[in-house]
This record gives sequence, structure tokens and C-alpha cells, in this order.
Amino acid sequence: MAVAAQPMPAGSPSPTPSARVEVAPVRTSAERTAFIRFPYTIYQGDPNWVPPLEMERRDFMDPRKNPFFQFGEVEFFLARREGEVVGRIAAVNNPRYNGFQKTNVGFFGLFECVNDTAVAGALFDAAAEWLRARGFTSVLGPMSYSTNHEVGLLVDGFGTPPSIMTTYNPSWYAALLEAHGFTKAKDLYAWELSAATPPPEKVARVAEKIRQREGVTVRTVNLKDFDAEVKRIKTMYNAAWENNWGFVPMTEAEFDHLAQELKQMVRPELVLIAEVKGEPVGFGLTIPDANEALKAANGRLTTFGLPIGLAKLLLASRRIRRLRLVLLGTVAGYRRRGLDAILYLDTLRKARELGFEGGEISWTLEDNHLVNRAIESMGGQRSKTFRVYERPL
Repeated sequence: MAVAAQPMPAGSPSPTPSARVEVAPVRTSAERTAFIRFPYTIYQGDPNWVPPLEMERRDFMDPRKNPFFQFGEVEFFLARREGEVVGRIAAVNNPRYNGFQKTNVGFFGLFECVNDTAVAGALFDAAAEWLRARGFTSVLGPMSYSTNHEVGLLVDGFGTPPSIMTTYNPSWYAALLEAHGFTKAKDLYAWELSAATPPPEKVARVAEKIRQREGVTVRTVNLKDFDAEVKRIKTMYNAAWENNWGFVPMTEAEFDHLAQELKQMVRPELVLIAEVKGEPVGFGLTIPDANEALKAANGRLTTFGLPIGLAKLLLASRRIRRLRLVLLGTVAGYRRRGLDAILYLDTLRKARELGFEGGEISWTLEDNHLVNRAIESMGGQRSKTFRVYERPL
């Protein structure tokens, strides 16, 4: 399938060249490489962009290596003008999401584009045509390939690099989407929290009373019992988030795959499990912000056959001082009982002991007022907003 687009009328984010835009699916190894490397064109000279590892992106797109493809379907598209790559997009069919959420939506993700509405429109049209052919009535995104992966368009907070496993994009991407009929579906928040700032005395005092009253014990993850710990966390994860907007449970293969990836970067002292009478009832997952190290590798572990990127990555990893709190939740029956505050406090204490300066809590739903107020009560400051867009098909 190829989609051609003519320039849009006045009002586009930048002047639109007159040459036609051709969009076609990725079919060859060379096209896949072009898809992966195109972002270097967009972010050249941007001091905040962190190039992902090329080998990781290849695995993410590979049906043989990414367990998402055991049930999901993705089509990757490249946009060209006069032979030059000027944009990319992925159209995503996630049947598990629609089955769980009882919706009929398709998704788009991995969107990158020059500042040109004609190019963006051609990409969106190609993705929409692919999704309509599968019977979907609306499109949601950006998601790569669900809320269990990178999600949302950065619309506020452009002055700092992204934290690990979060999105980053130019500020003008929002205008490209909105020029083609996309509207806000949901905002997601990131919060900045310093490990050096002690939590409010009242919060700490109340949390300790709850710890004693409820008989809560908090322990660190046992990596020697890794498979069993993953199983415990997986059960809590699917139970704690099942009512959240956009949530879709991971399959066993997806969760195990993610756990193996995270195992390479976790500090066990920062993966906390809350228990009551020996029963796991909540957990917090905080990881070092490996983006600080990935930036040094510039997307590659070898250069001219030499492990230069790997050496830079290992050296930079020793200097990581920031964290990202990725997940923190409690199962039904233990919510609104202060366990989240206990997990926050213990995470902060562990972070200080390990010499981390602080970091990011992300992401939270804009209308999850209970969680957002809890973060604010701990001294968290809203730092970024990611927006998920939707459009009828």
C-alpha cells in the first residue's frame, strides 16, 4: 500500500514543499534500518534527546523477539519525498486491549516526522487506512504498542532529557496531530522529587502509625528467587491497575520478557514489596535512569567493530544519580489505607542511602487525584505532561 499526499493549505507548522509525499510499508532490511535511524534526522543538535540502542529497537520491532507479536499486529510505514525519508509511523492492532477495555480502537505509535503537515497527514492517512481495513472505528496514540510500553506525546516540560522508558519529541509535534483532527483523550503526568528533601513530618508520622496498625512489612526484592518474585509482582500489577484508563494486562510472556530486561538495570534495594501477614499487597518499582548512560552510547554498542559505545555506556552507568519510579500500587482491599505513603517513604530512604539525588515519578493519570495528591504531599512537583490523542476513523 502506498499513500500520496498533496501539500496542505496555509496554516501548517512550516512551509510545505510542492513535491509529493509517498508512504509505503517497511518491507526490507534496509527499510527497517531507515525506520530505526530516521530520528537522528529530527533530533540532530537537540541536547535533550537520548538515542535508543539500535539493537533494542530492532528487537522491539521483531516478531520473533517481542512477545507482543504473539497476539498483536503492527505495520511500519516510511514517508519519502523525492526519495528522502521524511517521516515514519506504526499502525497497531492490539486485540487484547480491545477485549479487556471493550472498545474498538486501533493505535499509532513510533511517530517521527519533519515539521510539515503534508508529511504528517500522509503518515496518518496510511495508518488510518490500515486500521480501517481491520474494522476499527477510532485511533488512539501515540502508543508503542500499548500503555505497557512508551505512551503519550510530550506536550509540556521540554527543557530536560526524558527519563528511561518515557517519550520525547519536538514541541511542534502536537500541532501536526491537531492539524489532522486529533484531540486530547487523556493527559499523563510526570513528577520531579528530590531525595535530599525530607518528606513532611506529618506524612512520615502518619505513615509510621499505619505501618504499625496494619502490621505492614516492606522488604526488598530477592533476585535469587527471581522467578517467584516476578510471579508475585505480576499478580499484584494486574490486580492493582485493572480499573485504570488504558490498562491492558500483560501476557505471561510479555511480563517475563519485561522482567528480564529490567533485571539488567534494577537495584534490588529499590524494588519494594509490602506484605501484611506474609501476603504481598503492594509494591514499588524504581530503577536507575539509564538514559543518563544511554546518551553516551549514542545508540550503538560498537563503532567500527570496536566496543566504544559499550565502554562509554558502562562508564556512564557508574555515574547515574537519577531514578525513575515506574510503578507503585496496592491491591484491592488495601487502597486508601496509607500503604502508598509507606512505599514512597521507604523508596526515598533507600534512594538517599544509595546516593541518588532524586528523579522522576511517571506516569500518573491526570484524573487519578488520590495518587497525584499523595505525590504532592511528599513534595513532588509536576514536571512533564504526556498527551494521548484520539481521532475517529
